Amino acid sequence: LGLVVVFAVIALSARPDLRQAGETRLMAWLQARHVAVVGYTEPEAIDRATASNPKDLPKQQAAVAFWLSRKYKVAPEPLSVLVAEAFEIGQEAKLDPTLILAIMAIESGFNPFAQSPVGAQGLMQVMTKIHHDKYENFGGRLAAFDPVTNLRVGVKVLQECIARAGSLEGGLKYYVGAANLDTDGGYADKVLAERARLLAVVSGRSFAPSPYDVRPVVPRSAPTAIPVKAEEPRVIDTPEPEKVAALATS
Repeated sequence: LGLVVVFAVIALSARPDLRQAGETRLMAWLQARHVAVVGYTEPEAIDRATASNPKDLPKQQAAVAFWLSRKYKVAPEPLSVLVAEAFEIGQEAKLDPTLILAIMAIESGFNPFAQSPVGAQGLMQVMTKIHHDKYENFGGRLAAFDPVTNLRVGVKVLQECIARAGSLEGGLKYYVGAANLDTDGGYADKVLAERARLLAVVSGRSFAPSPYDVRPVVPRSAPTAIPVKAEEPRVIDTPEPEKVAALATS
């Protein structure tokens, strides 16, 4: 046995390639054994999670997150991120955050991977093929499936729609792709009704969420760009400005 060991040492010393191959195989075996015993480990995985503790939110935002969680059967932790982002970007865009959340609710039911038959994708059901340029600053089209990115791009599209239409209701009609149709199939009414419920939650009026159709009555008929109007858009009168300002800064 001693001679075998001696000859093995001499052979490995004379053939570095054999030694390297042996070390590689040994390392692979040890790694396989480690995985078999303790499983895969990736402490950094939490950095990819779109989630936060709802208890860290301001009281009004936490109430909204829990209410939406119960109604749409979505965990409150990822909803907490979306609620906080909606309030922050709502302040920047001068849009009611409950309007942004209501659109997400009606469009996708807070499913970040939702896709319509005509290609609207993500939380805000943005037409990625049309608005692909808006994703360039976020790494490309696949960012449509990142919840926060989709929210931000959706708000940008909503702003453009409202500016083109000249009113909130008209902007919602443009947003759902019904600008050239006689009716939006009740889409705007559904969004505004959900917004009213969220405003009630923010104001402290508690009521049990009821089942609600989270998809628009009329789906987008075809991928079209935002229609351009020749006349200058008129100033939009945002309802209850004091309440909206209070929401955005809370």
